[in-house]
Amino acid sequence: MAEVAEVAEGPAEIQAGERVETSVELGGYQQELKRTLGSFQVFAISFAFISVAVGIFATYDDVLQTAGPVGIWLWVIAAVGQVLVALVVAQLAARIPLSGSSYQWASRLTNPKIGWGFGWLAFCYLAIGVVAVDNALASQAFMPLAGIEPDEGTARLITVVVLLVQALLAVASTRLVSLINTGAVGIELALVVVVAIALTIAVVVTGDGAADNLVSRGVTENAPDYFAVGGGLMLAMIMGLATLVGFDAAANLAEEAKDPHRSVPRAIVGSVVAAGLLGMLFLIALTVAIDDIPKVTADGSPVAAIMRDQLGPVMEKVLLVAITFAFFGAGMVVMVACSRMIFAMSRDSRFPAHRLMRRVNPRTQTPIPATVLIFTLGVVLMVALPGAALLELITASTILPALTYGSTVVLYLAVRKGLDRKKGAFDLGRFELPVAICALAWTLVALFVLVAPREALVSVVIVVGLLAAGGLYFLFMLKFDREGLETEPGDMSAFKH
Repeated sequence: MAEVAEVAEGPAEIQAGERVETSVELGGYQQELKRTLGSFQVFAISFAFISVAVGIFATYDDVLQTAGPVGIWLWVIAAVGQVLVALVVAQLAARIPLSGSSYQWASRLTNPKIGWGFGWLAFCYLAIGVVAVDNALASQAFMPLAGIEPDEGTARLITVVVLLVQALLAVASTRLVSLINTGAVGIELALVVVVAIALTIAVVVTGDGAADNLVSRGVTENAPDYFAVGGGLMLAMIMGLATLVGFDAAANLAEEAKDPHRSVPRAIVGSVVAAGLLGMLFLIALTVAIDDIPKVTADGSPVAAIMRDQLGPVMEKVLLVAITFAFFGAGMVVMVACSRMIFAMSRDSRFPAHRLMRRVNPRTQTPIPATVLIFTLGVVLMVALPGAALLELITASTILPALTYGSTVVLYLAVRKGLDRKKGAFDLGRFELPVAICALAWTLVALFVLVAPREALVSVVIVVGLLAAGGLYFLFMLKFDREGLETEPGDMSAFKH
């Protein structure tokens, strides 16, 4: 019990009858956000962001078209690599449980200028991610469920409506968001397990499907560049790289978590492990259940097609309902995580319109202006960008988390010897260095996989453009608000030794 008391986080910590400052106070802030998130709710935030069912539903067609069914086994490589990264991220989250995650870690362990770069990377990824998830919800789940014919204009209108509903829920209450999100995660977990079992039974009973699918190249059998750099097999890894990200979302809500030194790191690692295992189970069941590989590959929504063929149209509708709810939960978590990043940077005077963006409503205890900004950006993207540009922007969002994770691992390797070690908090001990080195090697491989294909050129240019836009604001701050980039609130030695 004494060990728990040492890491508990509430309005204030009490040890041996004396008041001890919490991590928020040590960071130089007041506790403005409400601590309402328990261990499972924190886990649900990271798991919902990953949203394994959503990721597979959205990218399984790409795997079939570029690598064939055998491409699903690259999921294992991606899962192991991302677990390594999550272990490193958890080390930092255990020591500095503040909203803003990587932004805070880099600011306090190196200097505010480097921290600002981390924050801008994360903001760009999260802001685009909200739009990517909600647009996919509209076009790939809700419209087929409602029997609406494919139409880009309709999909964009639905996306804006979904963004509005999510924003209203996000500003109303973090607890409400957590309850909805927990329900979405529960449905998703049940969906993956139940569907995998149901498909396996259907294949055994009907004989439609084959275990040989697991080693089939499908329609790519004679593809000349299958094993080439940037070729079909390499492209299939993007399913895992695009899905198994966002596990650090729990760290962005650390100031709203109970016992964050323990609950947040465990949520980060646990969500990736759970998503990796469940995702592989789901992929195997789906792939074995394919009765006609060319037909399913040609379908715009192969997961739904497999469900329809094996379990009937009713189960297909059930799948679409569950996927729609999972999409909604994932999009809402991304929006909340992004609002916390904006809030964290703004209270340090390092984000545009920071005086407004740092405000927290005293009744709801949520950062309303930051949330409204994300909604507004989403509407602008829906209205202003043509279809091809929007697609390239969304594709670019897969590169940004790889950059962020690679930078975070480098940060950890640079500062690990000076990190404070809090008793009872998550700690890899003697395994930290080999894990971090392997994680760094993996992030370099992941970046290469994402930027090597010829199709990735436009996305790379977009990422460079986003970083350049941030660089311009950074130069503006250096000239007109240098103090914001040279001073850090709180006790700078609080998280070091």
